[in-house]
Amino acid sequence: MALAAAARARGLRALGRPLPLPRGRGALTARCCGGGAGVSPPGGYGAWRERAARDPGGFWSEVARGALRWDSPFHTACEAGPAGGGAARWFLGGRLNVSVNCLDQHVQKSPDRVALIWERDEPGSAVHITYRELLDMTCRLANTLKKYGIQKGDKVAIYMSVSPLSVAAMLACARIGAVHTVVFAGFSAESLAARIMDSGCKAVVTYNQGVRGGRIIELKTTVDKAVKNCPSIKHVFVAQRTENKVQMGDCDVPLEEEMAKAASVCTPECMDSEDMLFMLYTSGSTGKPKGIVHTQAGYLLYAALTHKYVFDYQQGDVFGCVADIGWITGHSYVVYGPLCNGATSVLFESTPVYPDPGRYWEMVQRLKINQFYGAPTAIRLLLKYGDEWVKKYDRSSLKTLGSVGEPINNEAWQWFYHVVGDGRCTLVDTWWQTETGGICIAPRPSEEKAEIIPAMAMRPFFGIVPVLVDENGKVIEGNDVSGALCIAQPWPGMARTIYGDHQQFVDAYFKVYPGYYFTGDGAYRTEKGYYQITGRMDDVINISGHRLGTAEIEDAMADHPEVPETAVIGYPHEIKGEGAFAFIVVKEETPHKDRVKEELKTIVASKIAKYAVPDHILVVKRLPKTRSGKIMRRLLRKVVVEQSSDMGDTTTLDDPSVITEILDAYQKYKKEKSSS
Repeated sequence: MALAAAARARGLRALGRPLPLPRGRGALTARCCGGGAGVSPPGGYGAWRERAARDPGGFWSEVARGALRWDSPFHTACEAGPAGGGAARWFLGGRLNVSVNCLDQHVQKSPDRVALIWERDEPGSAVHITYRELLDMTCRLANTLKKYGIQKGDKVAIYMSVSPLSVAAMLACARIGAVHTVVFAGFSAESLAARIMDSGCKAVVTYNQGVRGGRIIELKTTVDKAVKNCPSIKHVFVAQRTENKVQMGDCDVPLEEEMAKAASVCTPECMDSEDMLFMLYTSGSTGKPKGIVHTQAGYLLYAALTHKYVFDYQQGDVFGCVADIGWITGHSYVVYGPLCNGATSVLFESTPVYPDPGRYWEMVQRLKINQFYGAPTAIRLLLKYGDEWVKKYDRSSLKTLGSVGEPINNEAWQWFYHVVGDGRCTLVDTWWQTETGGICIAPRPSEEKAEIIPAMAMRPFFGIVPVLVDENGKVIEGNDVSGALCIAQPWPGMARTIYGDHQQFVDAYFKVYPGYYFTGDGAYRTEKGYYQITGRMDDVINISGHRLGTAEIEDAMADHPEVPETAVIGYPHEIKGEGAFAFIVVKEETPHKDRVKEELKTIVASKIAKYAVPDHILVVKRLPKTRSGKIMRRLLRKVVVEQSSDMGDTTTLDDPSVITEILDAYQKYKKEKSSS
């Protein structure tokens, strides 16, 4: 705690003052792509952790010099943000190219090493792409973009299903200095258009169609609708994922035809460390998506270092992150982190249940995946189908399991650990955000054989100094305490701004608790000093004076064997101030739902307290989720407070019809309550 307190104090003092380069190279220099050395960094975990907290400028500069290939060295490790709030700037004066770090350096050493394994929608049809092939593809695509007028600083939208070509599109932008904004290939034309217009994209790269879960997705048709309202778009580059023909207009360019004619060598643009690498849009309650901006060197370094040390990635491993590239997880742990480390990364095009609920585990067996990184939502979904779909496949290649996207509940953690991992794999529950660029809190790295507590993120990564803050903005010292989770000192992977609205960026992340980055999440620091995420601060309810994270109630309820999914929200209560309203999904074969409700109340009372027992429990067929699997609790809150006519931004919903289903169930529930 003394180390963290000192780091917090120094982080505040350093505002507006550059952190100089250290003298000498020291023992911290390490290559992220080094092989065979194991999980421990040079000098050991304890030395790195202490140095990163005590001397962040020195720590990150030494790591950056060893881990990245620079065209020109940087002169200043870190320049802290302005006193009024804002992100720090990293590796000033340094110049590099991200695609060179992800491709060229590995082609020079091991050109035939497999970079990508494309697990296509149909099982058993995986395609292996070497680093040499990916560089060739990237250069041809980059030269095609240049031929049609795309230059350094131009914005390019990528609306594609997961594939080697979509990865090459990202890297091609990075190679020529263009800025990519990947839009999940399930968003509507309206959502795509909003992102194109906000960012001012000059081009879109897409497929004729996508394939997912055995279904055809009309990507080009969606793009056509979107660009009608986007005058900034000059060209739409159309690749062929299927044999089906699509209508081509005046601004449409057949991508593969042009790439075949393009040169296979493209000179990389020399980029400043702080030049923009990409924008990624997140959705809020305002109805307007916000473009989170990440830059070159700091983001790449942080993605690569966290990939290596959180997952114990070693050369020769097959890394399986099943996220879509349309989300930050796909950016950091499918593309940039693994490729910078010279890894073999799996691209998963399908769904967890196609053609059956054994898809993930059949893939693990066939591709011999060593690290598997997925969302708790998918784990809970597969849990419903039972153990047999897991146990019929050989998972002995697995070494590390990871969960991402939201806190994992205890039942799902136990199933993931004991059934999927046979009780022998390290399981890392990772906490981070689009804005942080990479993992900030996770059980690993750590001292060798250090304990892992189920369903807990636990340990801050190197250079991450968490603090808990109370409602008055005062730092809460000691252990066994809860508060708003903030970070006290800058790190290279953090976002730099919201595109076109820097003031919103400052207001959202730095003004709430001046001197700190506010995550928006609440956390509990255990008696041993570990961190457990308790949910979004707007998911904290105050019941009769007791502050309670809804995630805590959800975690307790999820222990019920017949309840795979829960979502709890707060609602106004005339006596208690706020009450808890629970939405639950029960297994299909469950006959006595009223009995399950009573058992849930007993569980919550015994695990937390009687005051935490939800006043209402409503059984629904499914919960409203984004396409990345996050439950949209604010929509449930709108239903309960009867503001369903003003749902805000629902563009990220996987299936909007779920709202009608839940509204109908809620109205029926209300009638039953009033009649009884």
